[in-house]
Amino acid sequence: MTADRIKELVAQMTLEEKAAMCSGADFWHTEAVERLGIPASMVSDGPHGLRKQEQEGDHLGVNDSIKAVCFPAGCGTAASFNRELIRQMGKTLGNECQAEGVSVILGPAVNIKRSPLCGRNFEYYSEDPLVASEMAGALISGVQSKNVGTSIKHFLANNQETRRMSCDSRVDERTLREIYLAAFEGAVKKAKPWTVMCSYNKINGTYAAQNRQYLTDTLREQWGFDGYVMSDWGAVNSRVEDLKAGLDLEMPGSFGVNDKMIEGAVLSGELDESVLDTAVERILNIVFRYEENRDKTAVFDRDKDHETARRVAEETIVLLKNDGVLPLSEKRKAAFIGKYAKTPRYQGGGSSHINSHKVTSALDAAAGVYDVVYAQGFDDAEDRTDEKLLAEAVEAAKNAEAAVVFAGLPDKFESEGYDRKHMSLPGCQNELIERIAAVQPNTVVVLHNGSPVEMPWIDRVAGVVEAYLGGQAVGGAVCDILFGKVNPSAKLPETFPLKLEDNPSYLSYIGEGDMVEYREGIFVGYRYYDKKKMDVLFPFGYGLSYTTFDYANLTVDKDRLKDTDTLRVTVDVTNTGSMAGKEVVQLYVADRESTVIRPVKELRDFAKVELAPGETKTVAFTLDKRAFAYYSVRIHDWHVETGEFDILIGRSSRDIVLSRTVTVESTVKLPFVYTTDTTLGDVRKDPRALAIVEGMMKSLMPDLEPQQQESDAAKEAMSQEMADSMTEYMPLRGPISFGGHITMADVQALVDRLNALDE
Repeated sequence: MTADRIKELVAQMTLEEKAAMCSGADFWHTEAVERLGIPASMVSDGPHGLRKQEQEGDHLGVNDSIKAVCFPAGCGTAASFNRELIRQMGKTLGNECQAEGVSVILGPAVNIKRSPLCGRNFEYYSEDPLVASEMAGALISGVQSKNVGTSIKHFLANNQETRRMSCDSRVDERTLREIYLAAFEGAVKKAKPWTVMCSYNKINGTYAAQNRQYLTDTLREQWGFDGYVMSDWGAVNSRVEDLKAGLDLEMPGSFGVNDKMIEGAVLSGELDESVLDTAVERILNIVFRYEENRDKTAVFDRDKDHETARRVAEETIVLLKNDGVLPLSEKRKAAFIGKYAKTPRYQGGGSSHINSHKVTSALDAAAGVYDVVYAQGFDDAEDRTDEKLLAEAVEAAKNAEAAVVFAGLPDKFESEGYDRKHMSLPGCQNELIERIAAVQPNTVVVLHNGSPVEMPWIDRVAGVVEAYLGGQAVGGAVCDILFGKVNPSAKLPETFPLKLEDNPSYLSYIGEGDMVEYREGIFVGYRYYDKKKMDVLFPFGYGLSYTTFDYANLTVDKDRLKDTDTLRVTVDVTNTGSMAGKEVVQLYVADRESTVIRPVKELRDFAKVELAPGETKTVAFTLDKRAFAYYSVRIHDWHVETGEFDILIGRSSRDIVLSRTVTVESTVKLPFVYTTDTTLGDVRKDPRALAIVEGMMKSLMPDLEPQQQESDAAKEAMSQEMADSMTEYMPLRGPISFGGHITMADVQALVDRLNALDE
């Protein structure tokens, strides 16, 4: 439907109808206006499966939803580093939505993994905004190619579940731009989601739903978002002010209470009716975009989509350690130990919880194919060692040629609504792993978890496989990895620290009462660990393979460029092993010298390449200004400083294999505002300013010249280094205290002359 036709419809609506259109008719539907041919439109939870509720709705997964397919959660899909794979997953989800009459699936969730403790980390992609944005963009593109909308969430700075409906995220401007906004920015600009969901929390004192700076100024005016903004369920705090700020749709409905507030505000003149009209137009644009592109032939083939989920899961499993134990031999007996071998933990709790139509465990996948025995080992109902189960597991491990312990975080450890208390596995599981490793040297641990865990047994096991929360087909995918049917190719989209206390947010995470200060600033994840040169358990971008890859011939198309230019980078990757495999090529950029505090390096692009044994492929990247820039709060924009930058190719943030240096010239001169507190050292950076200051000081301070003849005692008391340092950091007002005829008025006149230099 054209924009003009939508405006005509809105013009025919009553005030009551328009106000009602801005809130849900129920838990999952927008309002219909039958007399005008406006249909109700259904939204449904996602983002890694369709949680469509036919009957009574709820937000936290308490009531049943339809039988559907659970794909790997965001923690796993990000580990694939495979845009095309996630795009195909999105297409499958989009088709399912068409088959079920769902206009918008609520996801993807791109909030940054600030701390391993966030209870909802399993839904989120990464500690790195580029990975989060690129993975989200791929999913959005896939879903929306089927004419179904997405709702990228939760906008903005929503990084904990504790007090999530009232906490105030206090984040400085640069950190917001470089980390937390950046996770949304690329996906919004390139993939253009139909809707955006705002979060519950405040951002620097203003609720997200009421924050015009981000909902309108940033999202719409700077990024060009043209869909509608909906609230998270229950995130509306002041309906009229929220509407003014740019929140279009309140979900769920308020039983008419907030609709009456909107009507009253229009009638009293508090709210311009054109603001309401614009919100309704945005909502109707999406309603009709879906309605006019309905695919009523779409079929939800759950068994077919289950196989798609398995293929996705195969690329979300990270091989963390392999001391020659993997892949397992098909001809040798293996013991599968741990409850999750039989009943895998494959998804988190809360609004994304899928009612899976079937689940394949590793034990299911191995049955009749491999020589496998099973022992439960532990019960995750409570963290208590069951000596009988433990003894059975140890005996099974002794009588096998390899033992695979399926461990992880129980359902109650990871869920929407609350945060983890620690970064440990249950103690009974750690004890089980230690006991199995003591009797079986070929012990492999398979982890089912949505966020990093500590591994006190890491040096005593031969292999570790991070399966994340791999969806309902995870068991088949894990077996394919364990027995070498599939070559592992995933990489960690987050750092695994040695212990929780190492995390940069440790001292301020959760906050005090409702106040949450992001004191670590831009130093989130590997940006912090690499800057501190801290040992970690496993670095960002890390993951092993059953083959080997060599890198060579790193080239750049220019050694010098302006910040308005692009830089083309190529590198050759060769599979030097005997098994076909996929490698994630990671490109980092490092500013060699900066006047602002910056990370050692930052991921600026990545690509996944598939190679047969002996095959070489050239991978190409194109870098623009943002690859070299930081966000300058002086100009409220991205800025590149003139200087040298290293182009780094790595297997992880800690394994850089090739580098080239380029020089980038800035085309933007940052304005410098001089004050009476400006130091002489800062003045010296501009020869024009230095000439003015030296001339004026000389004319105003003639009485000081005789004092320049220092005594031998004075020279002994003050080294040249000390003298230079004192001069370097002396403010322009400093000479007032040392005699002469200079006054504050003279200094202010000097400052005015300096500030006029660039006028």
